[in-house]
Amino acid sequence: MSQKFIKTQNKNTASKAYCKYFAQAIYDNHFVATEELADFIQRQASVKKSDIKAVLQELGEAFKHFFEMGQKIKLDGIGIFKVGFSSIGVAKIEDCGAQTITTRRVLFQPETTRVVVGQQKKADGSVKQKYVNAITMLKDVVFEETHDNAMNVDSEPTNP
Repeated sequence: MSQKFIKTQNKNTASKAYCKYFAQAIYDNHFVATEELADFIQRQASVKKSDIKAVLQELGEAFKHFFEMGQKIKLDGIGIFKVGFSSIGVAKIEDCGAQTITTRRVLFQPETTRVVVGQQKKADGSVKQKYVNAITMLKDVVFEETHDNAMNVDSEPTNP
C-alpha cells in the first residue's frame, strides 16, 4: 500500500504560491481504532490481543499522569510527546498565571533517523557524508497519486 495524494492548485490570491500546484495527502474514511490496532500488533508479536487492548486503553491515562507531572514521554520508534499551550498576554507580571492559559494541546516530535544520501571525497582523502534526518516511521512510506474520489479529502489544502 501507499500514502495517496492528489494534485491541487493554490487559489489563494494573497499567497506567494498562488496558482502553483501541490501534492495534497488524502485519506480514506476509516480510522484505525484500538481493536484493529490490537489485532494488528497481535499478529506481529507473541502477545494476546486482550493484553494489548488493556495496555492501549491505559496508555491515555499514563500520558495524562506524566503530563500532569510536567514530564515528556518518549516512545522508542515513535517519538516524543509533551504538553503545549497558548496564553493571552498581560501587561503586568503578577497578572500572568494559569488563568491566562487559553489553549492546551499535545505536541508530538517524531523520532528521526540519520540517512546518508551521498558522499564527497575531500582533497585530503577524507570522506564527508551528506545526510538527511528522516522521520523513522515514514522513511519507507511510498507515495502514489490517485484519482479515487471515494477517498476523503481534508477540507483545507495544505501548502508548504
